[in-house]
Amino acid sequence: MNRILQDLSIMLRANLWLVPVLAALVAALFYFVAPPPPMHATMSTGGMNGSYTQFAEKLRDELAKEGFELKLINSSGSRENTQRLLDKKSGINLALVQSGQELELNTQQREKLINLGAVFQEPLWLFARKDITITALRDLVPLRTAVGAAKGGTRMVVDPMLAANKIDSRHLPENWHAFSGNKALKALLDDQLDAAFFLGPAESSLIQQAASHPELQLISFNQAAAYKARLPFITQLEIGPGLLNLATNQPPQRVTTLSPVAMLVANESFHPALTALILVSAQEVMKAGTLIDAPDAWPQNMPHEFATLTEAEYFHNKGLPLLQRYLPFRIASLADRYIILVIPLLVLLFPLFKVAGPIYRWRIRARIYRWYKYLRDIDKQLSNDTLPQHLDGEIQRLTELQDELAKVEVPLSYTNELYELHLHVRYVLKRLESLKEQQQHTP
Repeated sequence: MNRILQDLSIMLRANLWLVPVLAALVAALFYFVAPPPPMHATMSTGGMNGSYTQFAEKLRDELAKEGFELKLINSSGSRENTQRLLDKKSGINLALVQSGQELELNTQQREKLINLGAVFQEPLWLFARKDITITALRDLVPLRTAVGAAKGGTRMVVDPMLAANKIDSRHLPENWHAFSGNKALKALLDDQLDAAFFLGPAESSLIQQAASHPELQLISFNQAAAYKARLPFITQLEIGPGLLNLATNQPPQRVTTLSPVAMLVANESFHPALTALILVSAQEVMKAGTLIDAPDAWPQNMPHEFATLTEAEYFHNKGLPLLQRYLPFRIASLADRYIILVIPLLVLLFPLFKVAGPIYRWRIRARIYRWYKYLRDIDKQLSNDTLPQHLDGEIQRLTELQDELAKVEVPLSYTNELYELHLHVRYVLKRLESLKEQQQHTP
């Protein structure tokens, strides 16, 4: 065992030159590979009690389970979120944006934004008083109607619908009003409005209040298929009887409505490696579904006009990357970034270790062979009778060489060569001693 450890120690000392080479390769690896993704981001949400904020808070809690910090900043909605994403000084990396927002952006602005995927639907609801019949959007023209604030999310859907009906949203009828939400619902209940548009999840208190009121009815968009064909950013929803309020059976019959989707949109400051983590967390948030969203149905890769990431496409097509399915995100993200360099690193190391063997043999034998030059010089002088007359110095030197050789350590497989050197030194030493004796007996 001691001999094996000794041979191993000799081998390591003989190949110490590999240490700086390997250190240089590892240093190059860490220098050229991008640093790991940050474990924090800032997200622009929406109003304090809105669906955007509620979703973002649940997303934050899911991400916290992986040690990821998501900072939330409230906003007035999709438009402000988009402005913040386009502003490099805002510090925003991620936001919820309503589909259809891209219609208000130019090509250059759309290319700066990255769509990670749609995460839930935002249905458009049209409620009217019970005694009113509405079969098409134009039927609203003579009615007192709340169509939403000019810069609000409701108008982002309603305006393109109006345009499809050749109605200029910039010049609304005098009896139409630019507000929505609680103000519109109160006006409906006070008989100050005939109809009003609302945008939001079926579970929201506003929609539930409107659906449960006996004086209001949910209007069906009978031309939903025609709108969907012209406005690709919306989806068509079928609302079954009693879906909104089972106790009052609202709606009393199947109705059709339209819905944009809420999209997770990032900008150029967003680290692509975070994509799968964000999307799988969104998947957990929507795992149970909602009244209108089926379980395990979101996020989805729906048609859009924004830029895309390869990481997002991979997630929507194949799910989580392999390592992230079994390892914590921190470890998996590091492995993902460095594993791609394993093959080129092995390509470099293979010839390196292949040459290590010959170099090792040369270094071991060099310990032995470096004394042969001295022996050869003495041997030539003996053969040519040119040896200096002062043999004592050479004899002393060879005697010291014998003592030095006794301390030389070589692996067991090279011991025979060391012993041969011992024999050769002793042979030359005897010749020198013999020559000295001859000189002493010569008169």
